[in-house]
Amino acid sequence: MESSLTSEQTAPVPLPLPPPLPYPAITSLHQKRLSPRASQNWGSCRASTAGNPALDRLFDGGYRADVLIHTDHGGVIYAHASFLGVASPVLKMILKQTKGQNRGRHRSVSIRGVPPEAVRVFIRFIYSSCYEEDKLQEHALHLLALSHAYAVPQLKQLCEWWLERRLLTTENVIDIFQLAMLCDAPRLSLICHRFILENFKPVSVTEGWKVMKESHPVLEREILESIIDEAAKQDYRVKKINERKIYEQLYEAMEAVVHIFRDGCRTIGPLDKIVLKDQSPCPYAACKGLELLVRHFAGCKRRVPGGCIHCKRLWKILELHSRICANPNICRVPLCRNFKHKRRRENKKDELKWRILVRKIVRSKSISGAPFFSLESS
Repeated sequence: MESSLTSEQTAPVPLPLPPPLPYPAITSLHQKRLSPRASQNWGSCRASTAGNPALDRLFDGGYRADVLIHTDHGGVIYAHASFLGVASPVLKMILKQTKGQNRGRHRSVSIRGVPPEAVRVFIRFIYSSCYEEDKLQEHALHLLALSHAYAVPQLKQLCEWWLERRLLTTENVIDIFQLAMLCDAPRLSLICHRFILENFKPVSVTEGWKVMKESHPVLEREILESIIDEAAKQDYRVKKINERKIYEQLYEAMEAVVHIFRDGCRTIGPLDKIVLKDQSPCPYAACKGLELLVRHFAGCKRRVPGGCIHCKRLWKILELHSRICANPNICRVPLCRNFKHKRRRENKKDELKWRILVRKIVRSKSISGAPFFSLESS
């Protein structure tokens, strides 16, 4: 008998399996995963494959609870100081201050100013990182305030994600915007601000805007000023885009001028080349208009200052070409070298205007303008 006991005691006991590695997870009670994009953006805000039913039962049953959480309307929630202290440094400090005051009795913590159900969802999340989607959507604003006030970053990020992606509307954007600034949520406040700028008319007639106008007139003025600034920036961007289009068209016209007088196009070209009638379509869109201008210029009898506007337009085009031409000595465009010599007699003011125009035209397409044009030639 003794030998059998000895053999049993000395037999090797199999070691238990090690616990799983700690994994920061937020689990919905519906066991739904967040989208992969949300997982990438929010780091720890990812849904695990399984929750922890033991922690849920511990919270629901209140077994050996040592903390009473008092809420509005006389509500009481039983909790455990160890869970609260680990999850929230603010609650840890509050519990530390109340330790030893009532020996043998529950310590008390008051969380008021929010619905009791929101407090229950908040405490339940502290236990198992679980939540019910409908409850979280209903109390997202209150949970954001609670998670900020009691320093629970996981829940705060989750509330921000829901408010940004799912719950932001014209009716509540003002409330969310103000709460985001109070709760130090810069990303959420930026998204709300953009939403207000894009939907200002419907937002400005909501009840939230009227309340903000009475209670926070400074914030209303700042929003209005930002809307005016954004409109001015938009106008400036449109103006710059239109200007760039004009410079690009002028650049293409300069390329077409070189193409016409060097290679020939359609029915017009240099004297030493025969223009083929069945040639491939011209890649320069400005060639057709320039061809008509050149033919008009050749036969017009009003080529005097203040005369034909079409001749004046071609004259300016040829002068502009001469200012950006990289090789005037071998250039085949008419009057290129003549305009080069004429520039020496112009005043400095006109020369400066031409330089600015040339620089903008050349840089609208490339840095150097090669192979036909050059900034140095101006």
